[in-house]
Amino acid sequence: MRFLRTLRLDNSDLQVFPRAAAPGEWAVPGSFAFADADFQALAGKEMQAFRNGWLGTESFGRATLVEVVEIDDAGFSQVVERLARHFVEAYGAPGLTAALPAAREEADYALGLSDHKLHSLLAIEREPGPSGLVERVRVIRPERAADHARIWEIEPE
Repeated sequence: MRFLRTLRLDNSDLQVFPRAAAPGEWAVPGSFAFADADFQALAGKEMQAFRNGWLGTESFGRATLVEVVEIDDAGFSQVVERLARHFVEAYGAPGLTAALPAAREEADYALGLSDHKLHSLLAIEREPGPSGLVERVRVIRPERAADHARIWEIEPE
């Protein structure tokens, strides 16, 4: 199945987000982190995380871009479990059992966003709306990926 993995084409994520996700982390939109946010109080790096950040599921840092790649069932299960643990540790969910359905819902949402050609890049944009968050995902497709070599790679720092 296809899922989202963080991608870093340059070092800008290190400068614009409070915590940058490492390249190659499994990712979800992570909009839940802003459910109770005071949007008028957001500024600087926190505002950038809100407006344009995908959430890496290992560091729980943000990335500007994600890539559509293959994930196996075991990897997907690990994403769900890490998210559930994060909900307990960072958001006070009463326990892992209670957090698992919400974690699965977030992972399933990311799975649905991954229904594109392999190696497509996705960017996210969020803004407050009259009835909650408005979220848009922009897709950058490799139009002739089968004909050409990939033009980006994840490089170690």
